[in-house]
Amino acid sequence: MNRPRGTTVATASAVVLATAGGLLTAATPASAAVTCASPVFKRTFFANTTFSGTPKGTDCDAAIDQNWGTGAPGYKGMPANNFGVRWSTTRDFGSGGPFTFAASSRDGIRVYLDGVRKVDLWKNVATTVSKTVNVTIPSGKHSLRVDFVNWTGAANVKFSYSPRTSATVDKVKPLVPTGTTVTYSTATMSTKVSWAKNKEMDLAGYRVYRRLKGASYPAKPIATTTSTSWTDTTVPKDGNVYYYEVRAYDKAGNTSSGTADLGITTVDRTAPAAPKGVEDNWAMGYPDQVTLYWNSNTESDLAGYRVYRSTSSPVALTSENLLNGDKLSGGGYTGPLPQTGDIYYYVVTAVDTHGHESAASGTAMYYTRDLTGPVDTALNARASESEAGVTLTWDASERTSRDFAGYSIFRSRQPRTVAGAQREEVGKGVKGTTFTDAAPPPGVTYYYGVVALDHAGNGGTPSQEVTVAVVGNTTAPAPVTGVTATPKENGVALSWDASNAPGFDHYRVLRGTLVDGQWVYKPLLDPWTLRPREITTTTFHDAVPADGQQVRYSVVAVDQYGNQLTPDTGATVADVTELDLRPTAPPATGAPLANLSTGPNGWISWSLASDRNESGSPVSGFEIHRWNRQTETFDLIGTNHEDTSGSGSWVDVTQPAATTVYYRVTVLYADGTKSGATETAAVTD
Repeated sequence: MNRPRGTTVATASAVVLATAGGLLTAATPASAAVTCASPVFKRTFFANTTFSGTPKGTDCDAAIDQNWGTGAPGYKGMPANNFGVRWSTTRDFGSGGPFTFAASSRDGIRVYLDGVRKVDLWKNVATTVSKTVNVTIPSGKHSLRVDFVNWTGAANVKFSYSPRTSATVDKVKPLVPTGTTVTYSTATMSTKVSWAKNKEMDLAGYRVYRRLKGASYPAKPIATTTSTSWTDTTVPKDGNVYYYEVRAYDKAGNTSSGTADLGITTVDRTAPAAPKGVEDNWAMGYPDQVTLYWNSNTESDLAGYRVYRSTSSPVALTSENLLNGDKLSGGGYTGPLPQTGDIYYYVVTAVDTHGHESAASGTAMYYTRDLTGPVDTALNARASESEAGVTLTWDASERTSRDFAGYSIFRSRQPRTVAGAQREEVGKGVKGTTFTDAAPPPGVTYYYGVVALDHAGNGGTPSQEVTVAVVGNTTAPAPVTGVTATPKENGVALSWDASNAPGFDHYRVLRGTLVDGQWVYKPLLDPWTLRPREITTTTFHDAVPADGQQVRYSVVAVDQYGNQLTPDTGATVADVTELDLRPTAPPATGAPLANLSTGPNGWISWSLASDRNESGSPVSGFEIHRWNRQTETFDLIGTNHEDTSGSGSWVDVTQPAATTVYYRVTVLYADGTKSGATETAAVTD
């Protein structure tokens, strides 16, 4: 037989256990002295089948599942036949609901719920009999009692109860959880929700819900747990009030009602959302004013909006770019648009009552015309006259515009206060703080002013006006030093020292030739303007044929008023004899050509003086010859049979560079004769 089974034995006095003959025996205590914690059964042993008299033993049993065989239970005085065992307990079934009672025994077993018999197998049987019944248990506390008797033979008993969890059977909601508390931590900005454990045996877990004050609980919980507490680390940090409730749910899917709302007030660490719709603002052309609209934010603690503007994107949220200062806008903004020629970008942010500011909205973009002058101003302007001209000086501006293009210097014969006074721009794009007006006509009083300009030509605030009575300069610059003349195959290379004469403007080169024993000077001319060349460097190449001529060069400095020396008044001169590369062949004569000349890149052209020879034969073509210094002969380099009337030309594609080249052209006639030759020279680069 099996020993008595018990999980908890509690007695008012000491209980002595001893082993005797393989059975667990104990001093028999009084039944009332044993208490067992619910839902553990209190088990009582009787030496009869009527459960009368003084029990032979009492203990606690967590599960009814005994098999004593043909022996007696292990308490002193218990017989092997005709004995009874009673189990009893009272427990809280929570919301109650449908349960299954399963019993089996040999011999008799009876099961009672709140004293009402639910299972009755009360016979002396030779084999184990079983029975299962469905029972609906109301909510709350209820008593269970199981009576077992053994009349004769082997003895065994088993009983269990469990909830029926099928959704088609169990329609009973769990009880609302009790003991709910919420605690908000300002340090971690999290909420701990706690509650007491539900009593239902079919409980599956708990669902936690959160809602914003004034809103409804969502259909979906923020947490599901089998524990009796949960910490919400995702509660918004926005300073609002949030409520929590807990709902229990069972294995059949039934959900209890929610607990009473328990609220907390969060610490505001959350900025509002960025306003929407700003990027949809725009205007055609170049507006003078900007009007912005956007969708209103929905935050309950919204204080207003800030508007920012910048000429660069993305717009930095700085105090320099803030347009409305500490004053917050409503759902729109209107303001002037600076006409500086820049693209202006606008964004809006939302601000709450705790001072938290959102990220920037989308960007609105506007184009402008540049009608605004720079902030640069020439300060403390003054002027003085010297041989260099009138020099204006000023102090640098205390502020500088991004589109500053430089200073312009204006000259007028009347003060600017005179209506209609005409002014002349004598300097432009000056980035420094000084400028020399090199050649104002003398004998006049001038009024000078300095104005900063931007790239669009807008002017800033003019400087103070400066008055100068210009005397002018009649002194020629000093002689140019270091003049050298070097003969080359393609002319004469000149060089000289730079002039540092006040008022210096440019150099002029004079070329002198002997005429009747006297040097006659002529300035070298610009081939386009046919005026004397104005040379600003300290070298010049005079491209003249190398024909052995003796020449004299003079280089003179010219100031802003045109004052200059001459060879007769002290200008430096340099003599040179050109190289002589002329052909040694007999002179060319006899060709009926006029205007034989050369141009750049080997171009040779001519015109006919007569289109027939003395015999009346017409011109049939031309031969072009080039002097070969190595062989001392004129080599035939080409024949032109195309231009036979009026004029002709030829291009010498093999013309040598950096030398003097001599050409002769001969006329061919239809009768096979040809004329004499006409000669020309070309100077090549």
